[in-house]
Amino acid sequence: MASRIRDFPIPTPPETATMNARLPSTPSTTRHEHPVPDRAGANAYTDDPEFARLLPLYLPSELVAHLQPHLHRLGALAGGELDRLAHSADQNPPTLAHRSRAGLDDQRILKHPDYVEMERLAFSEFGLAAMSHRGGVLGWDRPMPAAAKYALSYLFVQAEFGLCCPLSMTDSLTRTLRKYGSPELVQRYLVDLTTQDLDALSQGAMFMTEQGAGSDVSATETLARPDDSEAGQPQQTWRLYGDKWFCSNPDAALAMVLARTEGAPAGMKGVSLFLLPRTLPDGRPNDYRIIRLKDKMGTRSMASGEIRLEGAKAWLVGELGRGFAQMADMVNNSRLSNGMRAAGLMRRAASEAIYIARHRQAFGKHLIDMPLMQRQLAKIMLPAEQARTMMFQTAEALRRSDAGEAGAYPLTRLLTPLIKFRACRDARKATGDAMEVRGGCGYIEEWGDPRIVRDAHLGSIWEGTSNIVALDVMRAIVREDALPVWRTHVQALLAQTPWHAQAQQRLQDLLPQVQALAEHTAHHKNEAMARQAASALYHLTTAIAMGWEAGQTGSLRRMLLAQLVLRHRLLPQDPLQALPSADLAPLFDTQASVATAQTLQAMNLLG
Repeated sequence: MASRIRDFPIPTPPETATMNARLPSTPSTTRHEHPVPDRAGANAYTDDPEFARLLPLYLPSELVAHLQPHLHRLGALAGGELDRLAHSADQNPPTLAHRSRAGLDDQRILKHPDYVEMERLAFSEFGLAAMSHRGGVLGWDRPMPAAAKYALSYLFVQAEFGLCCPLSMTDSLTRTLRKYGSPELVQRYLVDLTTQDLDALSQGAMFMTEQGAGSDVSATETLARPDDSEAGQPQQTWRLYGDKWFCSNPDAALAMVLARTEGAPAGMKGVSLFLLPRTLPDGRPNDYRIIRLKDKMGTRSMASGEIRLEGAKAWLVGELGRGFAQMADMVNNSRLSNGMRAAGLMRRAASEAIYIARHRQAFGKHLIDMPLMQRQLAKIMLPAEQARTMMFQTAEALRRSDAGEAGAYPLTRLLTPLIKFRACRDARKATGDAMEVRGGCGYIEEWGDPRIVRDAHLGSIWEGTSNIVALDVMRAIVREDALPVWRTHVQALLAQTPWHAQAQQRLQDLLPQVQALAEHTAHHKNEAMARQAASALYHLTTAIAMGWEAGQTGSLRRMLLAQLVLRHRLLPQDPLQALPSADLAPLFDTQASVATAQTLQAMNLLG
């Protein structure tokens, strides 16, 4: 990682940059004159120049240049047509049909046409579920690194959250199948999992949760029996029996399922991983049913349901008794995706709030000129930017891990639950605070705020609640010995950054303190401290990484954000003592120039 300030293209904002969750059906009044600001139609990419500055730090320069037209197009869609489709799909959730009009059993999920159009954009046009697995997506001749997939998905999720679940599960199932599946299974299904032809596409899902086995996977009761009728076949067939309680994308063509093999021991060692097709190779439907669809608080565009397995055929993936260890690869990939989605939702929330503050007047001045409003906007921006930095840091660690670099796997195992734990919790508050900035309109369904708030609450539940994921951070520390690798990584970033001497010293002092807290919590199994230790690791990692990004890009805004993390998330504060005032104006400066290393080094919020 070079320490010089890098050159990179900055997207030019269009002349009419506005955006909100639902496009008005009638022409809006002039936005600067109308007292109710409406950001409908903005380009989510060109509206966020800081995003463009970060891409060259995590992607090869030729790939950044290649992706520019696709980033521009997806940014425009996210603020326009995709946003309209997302609102419509949220208002028209899927339904479950059990029979054909002639009375034949023909179970299927009926999706609104606008949801299907979003599927076409995500799976077909942009190939978001395929780009990590093969070349040819978006004209790139080889698989793209994780950071590219998450950069594009980060824009997509600013309009639509629900569909990102099937996207992530299809991508993650493909990864797990390639890693653990037999050559026969990979050959049979890989092409359809990674096609951009929506009619030929096999979407993915994972069926884990049971009524008595949610976070505690060892309590799985779904039974797997060998299918003796097909003994001698090249691929052993199993029959699955039982109920799965919470299955998103339940009509997916393929699902990874956890089940306990007949006669296996109790606990985790008896659980194995199976690939379950919706349709059997001979064209017959498999023996399982969708019992009902869930009436969810959020992600209403995407179906989630309950599954009953009635002797459904499935194939073993990997080793017997290693089901959860192998499923964990899929779960961790989904957890990183959850963190990315939280980052995108917070970015959307922050963009909306800042736009309102710029164009809404009260008491004779714009809201953004009011010190208290600036403070509240900074509270929304800060976790959003932390999550974005951690998204890229984790994606880069994953790339290095997949390439076999020494130490990269333990780092990935630590950063992944960290972003899932902290970013998903932060998104719930940040989106709610942004709704408040809009005022009464923010509580009205024709605006996007209610949908964003509802969707944001899912992240800290899906793929493990906050407690479960914080404890997984502790497991990564113990099982993978992740802290020494983490310390080396952040120490290298710190050394390459032009920090003010006082800030740098505080960060240097915090490194052994945070490491000691995390080590003691993990090795002494002090579960009550797991969330506190995980939060400390997250905040210190993001403060140092954001400072490094500031040094690489010459961003005064990013250095200010990094020091705000240090001051407000890591250092002790007296709640009855006023803090020294900080000039927050650089956070909202749309014409910010590239700062020199000397300018960055002069910034100090601790004095």
